[in-house]
Amino acid sequence: MDILDESFYSQDTAIVAKKILGKHLVRIYNNTVVSGKIVETEAYYGENDPPSRAYKGYNNFAKLMWDKPGKIFIYMVHSNWLLNIVTMSFGVPSAVLIRAIEPLEGLDFMLKNRSKHGKDLSNGPGKLTQAMYIDKSFNGLDATNKIGNLYVKNSYENYEIKSSNRIGVKRDLERKLRFFISGNKYVSK
Repeated sequence: MDILDESFYSQDTAIVAKKILGKHLVRIYNNTVVSGKIVETEAYYGENDPPSRAYKGYNNFAKLMWDKPGKIFIYMVHSNWLLNIVTMSFGVPSAVLIRAIEPLEGLDFMLKNRSKHGKDLSNGPGKLTQAMYIDKSFNGLDATNKIGNLYVKNSYENYEIKSSNRIGVKRDLERKLRFFISGNKYVSK
């Protein structure tokens, strides 16, 4: 099993957000493998990034953004859990939001959790966490842990990657920090 390690997540957040596209998000639930190809992400930096959870400085809510690369950071927006993976280095708040996946394994499990078909199953950050049954209990776990039940596995396929402004962000940085696989139907917009 080729799980992405801490060195992968130790790169600049935008680089990780691009390079993680096409990799496989894997969730183990009661010995059932549930996975999806990551097709859309967003990069979030720290105190200088207005939509970042770390924008107002260190706080208990977002303290995991200051943790080591590879830590899982889960928070709720509009009654949906959102999955982020911490990047860069310990003490530097930054994370990649996983926005959408293309289901690969465990489709029956996903359908049981979300009861939507086709792209509506996992084409958004809250949709993918519902489908994969990812909740607050994953907050603080290590995505680089080879015996963990949520991690990202390497994949060596190449894709055309496009970028845009982040979705739903009113005050954004001038950089395009949303990345997605061009032409994939599971991309949210």
